[in-house]
Amino acid sequence: MPKQPKPVYTAADLEGFDYERELGYPGEFPFTRGIQPTMYRGRLWTMRQYAGMGDAEESNRRYKFLIANGTAGLSVAFDLPTQIGYDSDDPMAMGEVGKVGVAIDSIEDMERLFEGIPLETISTSMTINATASILLALYVAVAKRGGADPKKLSGTVQNDILKEYISRGTYIYPIRDAMRIVTDMFAWANENTPEWNTISISGYHMREAGCTAAQEIAFTLADGMTYVQAAVDAGLDVDRFAPRLSFFFNAHNNFFEEVAKFRAARRLWARIMREHFGAKNPRSWMLRFHTQTAGSTLTAQQPENNIVRTAIQALSAVLGGTQSLHTNGFDEALALPTEEAARIALRTQQIIAGESGVANTIDPFAGSYYVESLTNGLEEQARGYLERIDALGGMLRAIEQGWVQQEIQAAAYEYQRAVDSGEATVVGVNRFTREDEPPIPIQHIDEALERRQVERVKALRVRRHQQKWRAAVDGVRDHARGGQNLMPAILEAVESYATVGEIAAAMREVFGEYRETVVV
Repeated sequence: MPKQPKPVYTAADLEGFDYERELGYPGEFPFTRGIQPTMYRGRLWTMRQYAGMGDAEESNRRYKFLIANGTAGLSVAFDLPTQIGYDSDDPMAMGEVGKVGVAIDSIEDMERLFEGIPLETISTSMTINATASILLALYVAVAKRGGADPKKLSGTVQNDILKEYISRGTYIYPIRDAMRIVTDMFAWANENTPEWNTISISGYHMREAGCTAAQEIAFTLADGMTYVQAAVDAGLDVDRFAPRLSFFFNAHNNFFEEVAKFRAARRLWARIMREHFGAKNPRSWMLRFHTQTAGSTLTAQQPENNIVRTAIQALSAVLGGTQSLHTNGFDEALALPTEEAARIALRTQQIIAGESGVANTIDPFAGSYYVESLTNGLEEQARGYLERIDALGGMLRAIEQGWVQQEIQAAAYEYQRAVDSGEATVVGVNRFTREDEPPIPIQHIDEALERRQVERVKALRVRRHQQKWRAAVDGVRDHARGGQNLMPAILEAVESYATVGEIAAAMREVFGEYRETVVV
């Protein structure tokens, strides 16, 4: 539970506060007030609505619907089999194909997914981690087939494998082998897709699992430090890859705390990069981040209330200085969002941008006794967690020991206890309830879709060039075993019609699979 604020804040709460050191100006170190000098006065945040369902054609229709309604960037949700490296015809995929995102098995699926969408001019984010290297290769291969220059592609692949071991579970390989794949992508993308963000270091899912705002800052930045150190250890120049790092945060319910969280994270990361890693390029110090409103706060009871929750959360992200934003559909506690729910979610952002006036002034909370006190307090708490992680031997050791997971579980328990006791209010759940819950339309995935997708991947296996396909998959296996950068071999494999599952399986043969530490 957040610490209860005092009834009133005064100048005494900021005694000794150095405005020049702690705040400065927007676009200047330590970037507390934002990473751009003009922020939204120069350019609004990217309205990037997350979507994906069923097969490639169905998702393509939703993307075109969102573009027609004013979204400025795509964000792809993949189904569970794609996320953990199984093809749609694998027995492990049965019943899950297309259910929580789009099913992608091959380059043909990826072509259908982006049919009619100009990849050189649209920015695409892909929420994918364990198989991120394969999906990035598929995206590049499809872009090349369409005549696009890979060096002009812009977007992000999440590729944050550490948070999978902490809070989400869609991992495949042992941690240290997975980290090697991440750094291979860093190195390859620096040369081949220089405008692409090769990682989105995610606190979002840890917050969804129940961590506090301070823990979200600390654990996210600790993951970020681990990736930076791994890249440096692999011989990469910090000022070559750090400007392409991006982050992904949750926008939760406590409005002022969330605004302060974004400001504290930005300041803390700037100091970590400049003072700990010795980065010289100011762009290496900037914490650029995407925000999504909190799915865990959405309720199945009185789901229309979620529109209000989402608007408040989105406003906190904007006032906190986000670079892009996804707003959840009000019906997502029940199913994937309908078109109507997706439209309302997008309109929420558009109303904030066009009608509220909050984009006209940069960091309007700067100097607020309360917000600056919150910002300082969250930074101090986050530093305390970072020191504890360092004492444990770093984030990899902390994850392997289960310490991070235990901290999140404890925070989640405390919050649920507060809800159950009525100490924390959830409107429509433990207060202001109603007896009758009128039904609302929800999105249904056609059960026949899985059969069609299975037939597609089986047909692909028959008609592809068997010798080229087999040699390409062998190349992935050889690169994994031999230590060469994996990305060229993966790109050759997807261009030879190897499937996501086949490429993942080749690496499974070499690396093995991760077995989770049981936390009790």
